[in-house]
Amino acid sequence: MAYESWRSVNPGGTKRVVVTRELPGSRWLDVLTDAGCAVEVNLKGELTHADTAAAVGKRCDGVIGYVTESWGEELFSALEWAGGRAYSNYAAGFNNVDLKAATRNGTAVGNTPGVISETVAEMAVALTFAAARRIPESERFLRAGRWRAVGYPPTLFLGERLFRKTLGIIGAGRIGESYARMMVEGHKMNLVYYDLNRNERLEEYIKRYNAFIQLERLPAVTCQRLSTVEELLEAADVVSIHTVLDDSTRHLINAERLGRMKPNALLVNASRGPVVDKKALAEHLSKHPDFRAGLDAFENEPELTPGLAELDNVVLVPHIGSATLWTREAIGLLAAANIAGILMGYPVWNRSNMEPFLNADLPKTAPSILNATELNLPLY
Repeated sequence: MAYESWRSVNPGGTKRVVVTRELPGSRWLDVLTDAGCAVEVNLKGELTHADTAAAVGKRCDGVIGYVTESWGEELFSALEWAGGRAYSNYAAGFNNVDLKAATRNGTAVGNTPGVISETVAEMAVALTFAAARRIPESERFLRAGRWRAVGYPPTLFLGERLFRKTLGIIGAGRIGESYARMMVEGHKMNLVYYDLNRNERLEEYIKRYNAFIQLERLPAVTCQRLSTVEELLEAADVVSIHTVLDDSTRHLINAERLGRMKPNALLVNASRGPVVDKKALAEHLSKHPDFRAGLDAFENEPELTPGLAELDNVVLVPHIGSATLWTREAIGLLAAANIAGILMGYPVWNRSNMEPFLNADLPKTAPSILNATELNLPLY
């Protein structure tokens, strides 16, 4: 592993932390150096398992890793052998981490929830309208110089009007709820949602929103929790997926369920790639040109399912749902606070609100440790 591919900060620090990808902003680095950490940052891009193990080396107190890296027994064992006690994912998700292996090796595992909801919801909104109004397709047409040849006929790139139509949310957690509010508020869409748990806060919000718009003598919107995914797919004009990825949601949207959707429906996925069977989706899009999709997540990233890229009725972006400077800096700040908190012996934050960590003075606590209970770590 070439030393010139790494950046060293505060080399005189008493604790050693490895960061497997260069992160935006500088506050995350300040948090680590203020905790007395010598920080080594990988500059060369994706690391192999062997690269990561070599970076951990003989002495390493903590690691900030990336969501595309697989952390299991091999790496957690190497980290424990090097004296490490903390690992934090630079992500809210943690499908790439074997929590049981981490716990066996005494490693506290952090993640970074609570700072991506509105940002990812905004991306889902962007995908929704990009697909509904055929924006990428029409831009390619314009850039190719084809507009002059056809002029401005009334049928040029006719899309779907979403105002007052039915919005379906699969997974009404933080991101799904944020997306629902944006679409209901902005476009007066009726809402149906499917979730294992009732979202009383969202339902109450819709009630209050209705009271407001009825003061303006506007028709009320509706909100209903449905008991099956099938009911939702059949009812909705737009379906946006915001569920977790586990064995029960892998290929949740498959050929049979796609067949239940309206022929001119729109499917958005800004959650996890394997939730949608992309091969089945590509076939469905090919057979139903009025059906549209917007995708920010894929099954075998960075590879695309064969056939998707050739279709005009799908919008594809490279998993950039959280890609705003504010959000990515906030993710780094939480990841660094997880590492610093554990190495400084701080207790674990035991509430969902992460806003205190975005202020000038951070609480003396680790913001989100997934296996705190299993490791008997004290709570804040």
